[in-house]
Amino acid sequence: MTKIRLQCRECQQEYEPTFKYICDDCFGPLDVRYDFPSVNKETFANREQTYWRYFELLPILDKSNIVSLDAGMTPLTKAGDLGEALGLKNLYIKNDSVNPTFSFKDRPAGIAVSKAKEFDLPAVGCASTGNLASATAAHAAKGGLPCYVFAPSDIEQAKIVQALSYGAKFISVDGTYDDANRIAAQIGDSKGIGIVNINMRSYYVEGSKTLAYEVAEQLEWQIPDQLIVPVGSGAMLNAICKGFEELQSVSLLNNVSQIHVHCAQPHGCAPIVDAFKKGSNEVVPVENPDTVAKSLAIGDPGDGRYVLKRLKQYNSYAEESNNKEILDAILLLAKTEGIFTEPAGGVSVAVLKKLVEDGKIDKNDTTICYVTGNGLKATESIMSVLQKPETMQADAAKISAVVK
Repeated sequence: MTKIRLQCRECQQEYEPTFKYICDDCFGPLDVRYDFPSVNKETFANREQTYWRYFELLPILDKSNIVSLDAGMTPLTKAGDLGEALGLKNLYIKNDSVNPTFSFKDRPAGIAVSKAKEFDLPAVGCASTGNLASATAAHAAKGGLPCYVFAPSDIEQAKIVQALSYGAKFISVDGTYDDANRIAAQIGDSKGIGIVNINMRSYYVEGSKTLAYEVAEQLEWQIPDQLIVPVGSGAMLNAICKGFEELQSVSLLNNVSQIHVHCAQPHGCAPIVDAFKKGSNEVVPVENPDTVAKSLAIGDPGDGRYVLKRLKQYNSYAEESNNKEILDAILLLAKTEGIFTEPAGGVSVAVLKKLVEDGKIDKNDTTICYVTGNGLKATESIMSVLQKPETMQADAAKISAVVK
């Protein structure tokens, strides 16, 4: 059985793997550390096509506590047409828009809800910009746990409908994501509820590292050259780096330090990009995020400082894209590869385009662009730039005239 412990990211103090997320000594965040068993490439061969195939590398101790919606092992699509449009020969899209609740959040939510079950907690919840609400609510429903969602009132309607459909209690907060996050933290701590991305965060982020595991396995255990990661809180980018490093620690990969892991944020909520471009180690919060990419509208990113460290560690860049660039990128991806993403995925593609144009990515590099959510969750934004269909009389001759 995998042995796990918690370790402070700042002072390295270690703790038993309990319902705990902050260091007693320095108040730093706690990460899960493992005494990994011996594994090799064959360990994961012929297993279920979900991220639970990597059970030995995940923080659940008893398989009976797993709450699974069969998420993960999403397509790594060789994007030849998009690559040609951007000037890249080896571009891949890691398409997490096809997960059960249609975003990458099924990964961390599944781990956190499973761990909440292992801790025998009375309920779970989350602070969310939308996608995590759906993922947490769905896993809570499958696991038989009550679920409380704290979210800003202006998120996309489809995401509210989805979370409500799974039976979650949805608390719509008149304020920003950071307001919702603060309230969720207070209620979670006072009532002993497992708020997946706050007091369960140490375990929650372990789900996102499977985005590294899968890419490595889908590339037949070769490391990519470039990763483009959309960033809100920064937890996903940090977890992906941790995932590649763990694969090296168990001798499944070599030289992961050669990977470049780039941060993609939307203009109007790009505090990490701002800090990176100023050469600062301090991330100044954005008080009132203003972007079409609402799922990335986290003004005070919890892992922002650690993303800056990762960018230095992996000799990488941070870049932003404005609303027009994001919407143009959504359409470019859809029209070249048949993949329809929400604005967060548009941010990834738009930033990738900029990095190529700026000469920061070579045309021959193996490049992975992470697409994290489905376009059907945010149709309002893209509809604004599409030509609305004209209703025509049911007359074949008249309609034939407009079919070229």
